[in-house]
This record gives sequence, C-alpha cells and structure tokens, in this order.
Amino acid sequence: MFRKIAITAASLLALSGGAAMAAEGAVHIEDVAFSFEGPFGTYDEHQLQRGLQVYTEVCSACHGMKLVPIRSLADEGGPHLPEDQVRAYAAQFDIFDAELDDTRPRKETDFFPPHNDPNAPDLSLMAKARAGFHGPYGTGINQFFQGIGGPEYIVAILDGYTGEEKEEAGTVYYENHAFSTGWISMAPPLFDEQVEFADGSPNDVKHMAEDVAAFLMWAAEPKMMARKQAGFVAVLFLGLLSVLLYLTNKRIWAPHKGKH
Repeated sequence: MFRKIAITAASLLALSGGAAMAAEGAVHIEDVAFSFEGPFGTYDEHQLQRGLQVYTEVCSACHGMKLVPIRSLADEGGPHLPEDQVRAYAAQFDIFDAELDDTRPRKETDFFPPHNDPNAPDLSLMAKARAGFHGPYGTGINQFFQGIGGPEYIVAILDGYTGEEKEEAGTVYYENHAFSTGWISMAPPLFDEQVEFADGSPNDVKHMAEDVAAFLMWAAEPKMMARKQAGFVAVLFLGLLSVLLYLTNKRIWAPHKGKH
C-alpha cells in the first residue's frame, strides 16, 4: 500500500515539474535569486529603495498603487525610509480632499495615488496576482521555498522585449518573449541608464527590473517577514510540544508496558 502511494506521489511530482518546465519554456521565465525567497529570506532594504525610485520615476507615469499606504515606506523590513523623507515623498502627489473641496498634497497617512487609465493595471498586488513558473498550481513545497514566481514574471516582462513591433487595428504591439501571446501593447518602459541610483548600483534594464520587482513584491506582501518569523516560532513550539507529549506518554505508560 505504501509503495503504491509513493509511486503515485512521485508520478504527480514529475508531471507537475514537467508542466512547470513546459510553461517556463513557453514564456522564457527564468529564476531570480531574490533575497526574500525561502523560509528564512528577508527583503533587501537598499533594493527596495532602488525599486521605489524606479517605480516613482518610470512606472508611476502609467500605473498606480492605490492599496499601499505611503506610511509603510518607513516600516522595518521594508524600504525603511526616515519619517521626514516619507513625508516629503507623500507631498509630491496631490489628492482631492472632500472637506476642503479642493486638492492638497498627500500625507504619509494617505495611499499611493491610483492611475486613471483603465488599461493600465494597478501594481499594488501585481507580484501576487501574476504567477510565474512556480505556481499557483505548482507543488506546495516549491511555493514554500521559492514562491509563486510573480517577481520573476515581472522581471521577465520588463526584460523580455526583442525590439520588434507591429501594428494591428490601430494599436502598436511590441514583441515580448515573456508575454503569453508573444506580443504586448505596453511599450518597453525601461532602458539602460534610465535611472541614476545614489549608491552607484547597476542601472541596466535587468537590474532595474529586479529592483522594481522586489519592491512590488514588498508592496503585495509587506508583512511577509513577520509571517515567516511567526511561522518559525510556531514550528519550534509545536516541535517542543511534540517532544513533551511523547515523554509524558512514555512516563504514564511505562509501568504498564509488558504486563498482560
């Protein structure tokens, strides 16, 4: 019986792996060694700050993040900006205030501004909504150690343009080997040396794509580190409890073992 179960499980894992490899080959999504992956991974504070810069200077022209509070930029485990910088960042954007019946600069308690273009998706949950080669239908153990592949998908899209374009029904499409149909209506948003980083980090398309993908993962999962820590503590507690229950069971039944 156990042998049949083991063979069935192995077959299912092989089929899942083959399907994942086939999907990966179809859209050319490659793995990226993000610091936050794995059960003990953490966000890279400096990478998130660079990603915020790329989002602000490039992505925010067409996309919003209406579900992300600006104050969270100061949180530990995130970009961890100083409070004065968060206030200055928020003040760059206007918001309509019903009490004033007029616009005012945003405060850190407000959310990132949305975008009015219905064809430009909001990026608040993009890294969770878009799955790459790890899921969401992959094996649970893959998702536990490597995530669902959303950030990898974002990197692949941003770095997947070939330079070819075509026009259909008045719409220009750009060839992108990471998009499902191979052609996407979004023009290439990134090009080399488009953004200058204060820390001198590489600013080619590949590295900028990884930085903004990491930032969008944090935007979608700002409490990931806290959840991992809570999960680790829970596993330790359950392990200790199991040992105590085992020893208690042995102590209770030791006098009766061997008796008939």
